[in-house]
Amino acid sequence: MKVFRDMKKSADCLIIGAGLIGMLTARELARAGLRVLLLDRGRAGGESSWAGGGILSPLYPWRCHAPVTELVRWSQRRYPALADALFSATGVDPQWTASGLLILEQGEADEALAWARLHDVEMEKVDAAACLRLEPALGSAPEGGLWLPGVAQIRNPRLIAALKDDLGRLGVLLHEHEEVRELHRENGRVVGARTRGGMVIEVPRIVIAGGAWSSALLQHLGIDLRVFPVRGQMLLFRGVPGMLRRIVLAHGHYAIPRRDGHILVGSSVEEAGFDKAVTADVRDELLAAARALVPALADCPLVRHWAGLRPGSRSGLPVIGPVPGIEGLYLNTGHFRNGVVLGPASARLLADLILARTPVVEPAPFAVAHQAEFAADFL
Repeated sequence: MKVFRDMKKSADCLIIGAGLIGMLTARELARAGLRVLLLDRGRAGGESSWAGGGILSPLYPWRCHAPVTELVRWSQRRYPALADALFSATGVDPQWTASGLLILEQGEADEALAWARLHDVEMEKVDAAACLRLEPALGSAPEGGLWLPGVAQIRNPRLIAALKDDLGRLGVLLHEHEEVRELHRENGRVVGARTRGGMVIEVPRIVIAGGAWSSALLQHLGIDLRVFPVRGQMLLFRGVPGMLRRIVLAHGHYAIPRRDGHILVGSSVEEAGFDKAVTADVRDELLAAARALVPALADCPLVRHWAGLRPGSRSGLPVIGPVPGIEGLYLNTGHFRNGVVLGPASARLLADLILARTPVVEPAPFAVAHQAEFAADFL
């Protein structure tokens, strides 16, 4: 705690939320020379960042808003180098793996292929026999499918561990289980924050990257952010290496093979508030989907069933940028199911805005003013 007291007086930026978005933002700012203090109400990366599957693509990428596609493509191009750099610096391998994505549906094939041509994404329409050649573990592929060989995955718990070690190497001060309860402003600018334990932090810049919990911090300032929790439940099976080679997706359910043979199956989309409880009906739904996708999973032990809370937004776009009317306050949240793939680009974009650099993508679609409501007396 003594170190925390000393550091709070000299930090250039406080980041609230140590999920992947907050950690990647801290890394960008620290690499640019800022002294960063990173706080989380729980364990670093312990919420939706840990709970997700780590697919480095939206499930149906052609359905995304065009600005989201720009962020996705920027991140995808840089993830291999990021994973290598983290492995080299920390010895923790995030296991970036180019598994490819096989979508066992063709109902939107024309739209999908047109999107792929527009964005120079490798995509192929394949028949049922080709699906089974690509992934022999499938039960069947009656409709044929769409094959995206360039889609990769990352093992997000290992990515979290590598980032945590790297942030320490870069001098970022991370405090877990330190909940920020209140933001302080004076004369139209942010001046600090207060934690649940009564610690007052004086700092000229604050980034809220609290995922589904981000909105609560803004309510007392008269800002309705409209970011809300969306529960997603997942299953983990113990298979053997090579049993499943591709990420496979059908009708909203997917199976992801890890290098050590474990296979993740997900996921549900439920508006259940902040309730992270798992349910028997969703477990049964996911079990049925798992066995339909990969029949051999019927003979594999079910290791774990868990739930996470994704930060949804009403617009379908993440919220990235400065809060109008409060100088020094920034947001990086609302990434819904795509936080892992959007993380590097979102962090870079916000760092560009904070540091007055040329942004890597056009920031206007993600502006706070487009996605929040402000009380009449806000200004």
